[in-house]
Amino acid sequence: MGGMGKETREITDSLDELGNTTAAIGKGFAIGAAALAALAIIAAYVETILVNNPDFTLELSDPQVLVGMFIGGAIPFLIASITMTAVGDAAFDMIREIRRQFKEIPGLLEGNAEPDTARCVDIATTAALKRMLLPGAIAVIAPVVVGFGLGAESLGGMLGGGLLGCVLLALMMANAGGAWDNAKKYVEKGNLGGKGSDVHAAAVVGDTVGDPFKDTSGPSMNILINVMAIVSLVIAPLL
Repeated sequence: MGGMGKETREITDSLDELGNTTAAIGKGFAIGAAALAALAIIAAYVETILVNNPDFTLELSDPQVLVGMFIGGAIPFLIASITMTAVGDAAFDMIREIRRQFKEIPGLLEGNAEPDTARCVDIATTAALKRMLLPGAIAVIAPVVVGFGLGAESLGGMLGGGLLGCVLLALMMANAGGAWDNAKKYVEKGNLGGKGSDVHAAAVVGDTVGDPFKDTSGPSMNILINVMAIVSLVIAPLL
């Protein structure tokens, strides 16, 4: 877009590859920190429950704890699927708007007219806000429903299952997403057939999944486990 030479793109692509790898490592530290924070909050939750119920324990042999763990383990996958779908839907909204502008703005396709970039920014911003309402609501409401519906033991199990699911998903998504992105750049450099080949087409599809993996669903796991743990701690005295 800057109209610079091909060598500039080669340099920036190599920097992007490095950035993807560095970000994947950094996100590993971020999810580790989020997991430690969540563990501390879960410990505080247990201590709060023990104040009112000295017999409270979290044991795998307890069916209520086990049910909670399955629910907690499923929630990260549910949130990941919702956020991935949200990115795809927003992308299609953007594509429709860009096609409309090509049709309705004379000379845009030839580069002789200015696009309506404000409309595109508005689509991205609106999607980022509106499409996050559902996963945000699930993160807040799920602990309340499980806590008051199934009991403190099930909520404790849900936090344990959610913590494990979030950590594993976040690590996988950060690394896999970066790998998919870098694989596409590797092919575009002329390896394995280069641009226009079947391998390149497959790498583009991989990157289409990899970008929301590493930039949307992966980082959302950090927030998900901490929000669930904090909400659980807040309602703990009421259970």
